[in-house]
Amino acid sequence: MKNISRRTFNKTLSKGIGGVTLLSGMPLACAMGGNKQEKKKLGVALVGLGSYSTYQLAPSLEDCELCYLAGIVTGTPEKEKIWKDKYNIPEANVYNYENFDSIVSNDSIDIVYVVLPNSMHADFSIRAAKAGKHVICEKPMAISVEECDVIIEACKKANVKLSVGYRLHSEPYTQEIKRLVDEKVFGNVQYISAEAAYRSGGNPDQWRLNKALSGGGALLNMGVYAIQSAIYGTGENPISVTAQEFSSRPEYFKDTDETITAQFEFSSGAFGNIMTSHNTNVNRMYASCDNGWFELNPASSYGPLAGKTSSGDLSFPHERQQKLQMDDFARHILNDAPNAAPGEMGKRDMIIVETIYESIAKGNSKIELKLGAMGL
Repeated sequence: MKNISRRTFNKTLSKGIGGVTLLSGMPLACAMGGNKQEKKKLGVALVGLGSYSTYQLAPSLEDCELCYLAGIVTGTPEKEKIWKDKYNIPEANVYNYENFDSIVSNDSIDIVYVVLPNSMHADFSIRAAKAGKHVICEKPMAISVEECDVIIEACKKANVKLSVGYRLHSEPYTQEIKRLVDEKVFGNVQYISAEAAYRSGGNPDQWRLNKALSGGGALLNMGVYAIQSAIYGTGENPISVTAQEFSSRPEYFKDTDETITAQFEFSSGAFGNIMTSHNTNVNRMYASCDNGWFELNPASSYGPLAGKTSSGDLSFPHERQQKLQMDDFARHILNDAPNAAPGEMGKRDMIIVETIYESIAKGNSKIELKLGAMGL
């Protein structure tokens, strides 16, 4: 994918922030009235045609019940014909990063899914909202809490829906863990551990290892899965965090964090550990309760996931998680169903991420969190 420079991103972001106050008076191309409410499927435009869009989102949209691939936005002209031919996308629904704002006049596109490097999430989410399009912003929601606030405000003033690309909240194993916790099937959770990591051994110049584009390393990429697991695995937000960072391959991880561990405390008395890394392969969540235990292993891969409890194995049919996620968001738009992953959830996780980095910077000190029920 053709990179947008940090200077260009900052310039366009400032324009987006400056334009937020104008959003409330804009006509909405996808307002939920008239014929739009009667549409059987919502049109989705993917912004950024990297591996996630290519191998996960686009194939999933072919299976979706309530939405479909209607348009693309790419900075690589060579990809335009490939995608148009493969998915029968009309020329009028093909955009680049420069003419993206003209999407405002395209009534066939209802949802914009931002799948760009993390530092560009805020810019294109704001621009999508200004164009009157509902927004799915891939995780992490942004590279700072401040950017999360601006995205949320932009969508609120434009009266469009906002979701973060947390696909796991729509898949059955994760939903079952939530049920076990909510119904206290095994009593209260006493301890939880969550690990989300993979070993990066590819191109050292990839954008995920470039802090200007990624905003951080393993913590922002895989760490949000571990944070999420610890939260839905206890049903609580943490009230404190103590964190550590280390690297065994500093020659490769020159600009971003390689491995981070953190300890959480919860108001119920539960406590837990999370670990995230770009230097090892692990994908697991385990909780010990008053009267038993439960586990997902793998816990956050594209699936199929696997799980078991002290009462026996968990077993659910596998479907593409992204298909379930995007159909859930479409139900939220069309039928006012609950938003499985609202913007407040993305902001909460970024608050925790920033607090983890703060703890590390302050010599692994314990820092309190005051999240209340945000994102739960």
